[in-house]
Amino acid sequence: MTDLNTTFNMKERTENRKPALLILAAGMGSRYGGLKQLDVLGPHGETIMDYSINDAIEAGFGKVVFVIRKSMEPDFKEFILNKYEAKVAVDYRFQELDMLPAGFALNLEREKPYGTAHAILVAKDAIKEPFAVINADDFYGKAAFHAMAQFLSRTDNNSSDFAMIGYKLANTLSENGTVARGVCTTDSIQNLLTIEEMTKIQRCPDGIKNQNPDGSFTPLAPDTPVSMNFWGFSPLFFNCLEQLFIDFLTSCNANPASEFMIPSVINYFLASKTATFKVLSSDSQWFGVTYQADRAGVMEKLKQLG
Repeated sequence: MTDLNTTFNMKERTENRKPALLILAAGMGSRYGGLKQLDVLGPHGETIMDYSINDAIEAGFGKVVFVIRKSMEPDFKEFILNKYEAKVAVDYRFQELDMLPAGFALNLEREKPYGTAHAILVAKDAIKEPFAVINADDFYGKAAFHAMAQFLSRTDNNSSDFAMIGYKLANTLSENGTVARGVCTTDSIQNLLTIEEMTKIQRCPDGIKNQNPDGSFTPLAPDTPVSMNFWGFSPLFFNCLEQLFIDFLTSCNANPASEFMIPSVINYFLASKTATFKVLSSDSQWFGVTYQADRAGVMEKLKQLG
């Protein structure tokens, strides 16, 4: 006869091996003009997050953790958490301007959050297993979640072998303005070599280009791999983030517009050779709502998915 406690413990250990999904949903969406994380875009009242969460559950993720702002909590509980508590383990953490290490004070001129790397850091106590990170307002595609789930299922908690989903640049552009992308280079076995944040990428009559700060243009190939902030880490990643955030505040806190961003953290790992990043390629058509004018196109694409 099977011991029920043994069965429960075996199930618990199995569940603990499932990766977690961390969804960054605290951004203000200034170019979009509202809380696009909660915007209904799907044909049956879905947000983009709904598609990501369902795709993640199907791929084998066992927990979803959200990073939001305190002011979003009532709407978030009503429209997001209540839908998923019966389907998957859910948790959330706040990202606020005053969440700083001891010895640092908030720059009173700052209005925006400290950036995506800080958003990951605030979730440290909610995640103890290998985990993926995504943006709340980006549609990544089912195949991407399956690829990342497979990678993370083989990742040890103390591993320094991380991953990112790489998208073809041409599949990530907006027809309504410039976009910022982490432009990547890889070696012959798809390990990440460099990632450079380019902030004014656009489709021009003679090809895809980024406008540089000095006004010049850098041409980019359509199949250039880019990061859309779909990363896979072990919990070891948090340990380094804490010290790097202190370093960031020491040098940048006087600038109220400075941001502690994921690409800068990744570049630290690459330069110091303290971690490797496998680029898991995806042919999926990424889409999101960078601008209000993107909304109609996204709604049509989601309608086609059914």
